[in-house]
Amino acid sequence: MKNRFKAFKPMNRVVTISIIIPIILVLLSSCSLFEHDLGTGKLESKLGSELENGQGTVTRDNSGHGRDNGTHGSDNQDRDKDKEKGGDKEKGIIINPEGTTIEERFLPLPGFERIQVDENSFGAYLRNLPLKPDGTKVKYYNGKTKPHDVHQAVIDIDVGNRDLQQCADAVMRLRAEYLYGRKMYDKISFNFVCGFKADYATWMQGNRIVVKGNDAYWVKRTSYSDDYESFRQYLDMVFAYAGTESLEKEMKNVNLSDMQIGDIFLKGSLPGHCVIIVDMAENKETGEKLFMIAQSYMPAQDIHILKNNNDKSISPWYSLNFGEFLRTPEWEFTANQLYRFED
Repeated sequence: MKNRFKAFKPMNRVVTISIIIPIILVLLSSCSLFEHDLGTGKLESKLGSELENGQGTVTRDNSGHGRDNGTHGSDNQDRDKDKEKGGDKEKGIIINPEGTTIEERFLPLPGFERIQVDENSFGAYLRNLPLKPDGTKVKYYNGKTKPHDVHQAVIDIDVGNRDLQQCADAVMRLRAEYLYGRKMYDKISFNFVCGFKADYATWMQGNRIVVKGNDAYWVKRTSYSDDYESFRQYLDMVFAYAGTESLEKEMKNVNLSDMQIGDIFLKGSLPGHCVIIVDMAENKETGEKLFMIAQSYMPAQDIHILKNNNDKSISPWYSLNFGEFLRTPEWEFTANQLYRFED
């Protein structure tokens, strides 16, 4: 009997390792990992929680998932070397530390001009997003500081006190805030992963969403309200049950050459992530275009402008001539993963 157990022991190890390694890899790589059980089709929030009594109350577990829990000593050394080589001087050319918006903080490169946008457009809204003071660190929803230095600036918008506003949620937040500020309430609508349409117009009428298993439906709970507090409760509900997978299905894929401010690079299938274009500039003589991107990540954190570690001399701008892959500090996208909100 002992010999029989010894004969099977190596096999047990192989089976155990073959099961554990894929799980670890997935846990380390996804910004939308807990959005949907693809095997069963069961609707779940990002951390496997359910909304209680249809009031938009979200219960989260303490799984502590995500990749933002380490330190990058080598990154710090690289940054020190950049400063020694005159990185601060280059920063003075491109960046105005006193600027309070994206447009004021970040200057176009010599020979480039910002692309013109309508003053009431989504693009103009993003370009004029307020920024926290230069040098501000990215904070998680729980107040802890993000250890990875991947940002050039932090957008001055709250992250909430729950682990909700992650990558796709940040994109939906900015889109919804733009529409809400212009009282375009009927255009504020996002789908859950299961396909349920969560539109703000129905929410305003006092209806609330109840989620049970794979079903979601409206129930009348209160009176009409379009105040901001109720609007934020609506967004928290959306953040809990929508994500990159659902966002990809309700946006249209566009050619890279047609990029506009407000477009997003998006990988919807698990693991997924997305970043949003918040500004663009163009060299009229050469035709080259530059763009700037912002993101949130997991766990939920301040929305921030990303550095360009591929070409630090133009950071935070990125050239549209990046080739087949767009490499950002925390994700890699392909050139054909550009999407746009349907008007």
